[in-house]
Parts: sequence; C-alpha cells; structure tokens
Amino acid sequence: MSKPPVHAFFVGRALAEALYEQLESAATNAFSELGKFDAEQRERLRQFTDRVVERANRASEEAMQTRTGTASTTTIQDIHPADLQATIDELRAEVALVRSELQRYRSSLP
Repeated sequence: MSKPPVHAFFVGRALAEALYEQLESAATNAFSELGKFDAEQRERLRQFTDRVVERANRASEEAMQTRTGTASTTTIQDIHPADLQATIDELRAEVALVRSELQRYRSSLP
C-alpha cells in the first residue's frame, strides 16, 4: 500500500478482529468450564445428600430394632417433626402459664 495511514487502519482493524476472536474463544472456554464445575458440584451435593439420608435411615432402623416394645413413655424417635413442633409449642404455652401464675402469686404476697 502506498498510504501508511490506510495501511495502519487495516492493520488495526485486523488486530481488533483477532483480539475479539481470542476474547470470544477465552470467554466460551471459561463459561464451559464454569458450567462443568457447576454440574460437578451439584452432583457432589446430590451424592452427599443421598449419603446423609441413607445414614439417617440406617440409624433410624437400628433405633427401631433396639427399642423395646413394652416402653410406655414417648421417646424422641416416636415423635414426628410435626408432632415435635406441636409438643414444643405446648411446652412453651405451659411455661408461659406457669410464669404468669408465679408472677401473680408473687404480686399477691404482702
């Protein structure tokens, strides 16, 4: 080319296109690796959750097998999560009632 500014323009344009292609390739690879990493982590979390649930089931089965059938008291294993929350709520209500009765008793003393 006879004009250096025109030649510089085309060199700059070619350089920009090449850099854009490199950037695009790098971004594509990075997102691909990120997706693969995310999938691996989700799989590890799923496996971990499965192991925890399996251990809990085994422990529950062992507890049920070792538990005596003649016991009349309620144990923690006998209470389901919904029942446990209801029991906790009842106990809190009873504690509040006892506190109010105690406060009323104390205020009635001379």
